[in-house]
Amino acid sequence: MPSSDLLLPSATETLTTVSGKRPKQRWWTRSNRARPVKLARSDYVLRGISYVFITVFSLFCLLPFVLILSASFSSESAIRESGFGLFPKDFTLNAYEYIFAAPQQILGSYIVTITMTVTGTAVGLIIIAMTGYALFRQDFRFRNHITFFIYFTTLFSAGLAPTFLWVSRTLGLRGSYLAVWLPLLMTPWLIILMKNFMRTVPYEVIESGKVDGAGDFRIFWQLTLPMMKPALATVGLFLALGYWNEWYLSSLYLGSTVEFKPLQYYLYNIINTANALRNSVAGSNVSITDLPSNTLKMASAVLATGPILLAYPYVQRYFVSGITVGAVKG
Repeated sequence: MPSSDLLLPSATETLTTVSGKRPKQRWWTRSNRARPVKLARSDYVLRGISYVFITVFSLFCLLPFVLILSASFSSESAIRESGFGLFPKDFTLNAYEYIFAAPQQILGSYIVTITMTVTGTAVGLIIIAMTGYALFRQDFRFRNHITFFIYFTTLFSAGLAPTFLWVSRTLGLRGSYLAVWLPLLMTPWLIILMKNFMRTVPYEVIESGKVDGAGDFRIFWQLTLPMMKPALATVGLFLALGYWNEWYLSSLYLGSTVEFKPLQYYLYNIINTANALRNSVAGSNVSITDLPSNTLKMASAVLATGPILLAYPYVQRYFVSGITVGAVKG
């Protein structure tokens, strides 16, 4: 049989006819469709072992939080006698009732912390991204000098006393939320991290923006920034955790001068007050068995980590590599 008589697929079979009707799909085109790859038995075994290992590892990571949550609903006497467990022992809400004894204070602390976290993360992301972009640009003459000065601050610092005097007296920010908000806005390590992330962006993208007549800010905002979602998610998570877990600067600059303290500092004061009360009546005949101590710490940990723990999965999905693949043609 001549080769011309063989039924071979041609390019014309997949094109639309002149009349506008698409030709019927031939048997050979149906047989060439992509089929799922059949895995070997060893591949299934390897996948099963991997799934089991990841599941067990996840349960071990979840175990500490389950113990904290269980202890927060247990009584102080049950914790003292039998320790922690996976399930609450002698279920009670004494620890949470002690914390929410002043609901306006705890609500105000949540509002202050959420406001500082959201605004600080948003403004800090823009400033750090713009700084990293400027230090990444090869046509910026002093980028190496400025990078050295930023890195130098990670090795040497002025110390606590000069910093306190500068913030409280020179800037006059003692008793203001700005004394806590501004120092956390930019971190040298995060700037260096953002600069290193910028290296994954092909420089040809910036050059293509210049050819099209775009300015520096437009190149940064419309071309570079959308390609840096993993970097923005990583730096934003570090900024948010820094603002959410902050209590030390609040103890230095805020103290009792503000009505609503940040959440971590408020919970820290509650625990210290409970411990001081327990120590003050330890030598007297007053019963302190119902006064929460360990359960109070566990309840404070639940209230402090719960919201940020729920928000983490929405940020985790941006930790993906290869987002710049295909940004440059050729």
